[in-house]
Amino acid sequence: MSTETWTLDASDGGQLAVRTDVAGRASKMGHRLTIAMTSWAATVEWAGDAPTAVTLTAEVSSLDVVHGEGGLTPLIGPEKIVAKANALKSFDADRYPTIRFHSTEITTVDSGFQLAGTAEIHGVSREINVDVDVTDLGDRWHIESETTVRQSDYKITPYSQMFGAMKVVDEVTVTFDAECRKP
Repeated sequence: MSTETWTLDASDGGQLAVRTDVAGRASKMGHRLTIAMTSWAATVEWAGDAPTAVTLTAEVSSLDVVHGEGGLTPLIGPEKIVAKANALKSFDADRYPTIRFHSTEITTVDSGFQLAGTAEIHGVSREINVDVDVTDLGDRWHIESETTVRQSDYKITPYSQMFGAMKVVDEVTVTFDAECRKP
């Protein structure tokens, strides 16, 4: 049985992102953000035609606020800088500079694979399941995933202002989208 290792990262055109929502009496003031992690790497180990291990590492300091919906005003340069600073503070990026995921079990499902594993965020490790959709595009595979993560499960206090009248919702959506050339 042949073995091989794939390595994917942001330079391959893939994206690892977090989408937030807002709540509270003043939620119309806040933006629903899309935050991209610009420095990440994923390693997939294969035996035959099945993955045997997946590891993903992202550098928290690489986060970049790329889009914002809603709010009273458009999310432009200065507001993006403030939103990034608030996100880095929420993550406590100086103390916890890295986010990691490592699979412990991989199951084949109709659309691709389900990864059971451990996510380490903000110094807290928790078991998590991640569904990964894989589409055969002929000369390459398209890989995508969408997973909900509760910030408080990782001892992250969601950003809020005005005594909680406007706050980021505890559950955020983590998305992954990449393509890999077939060997």
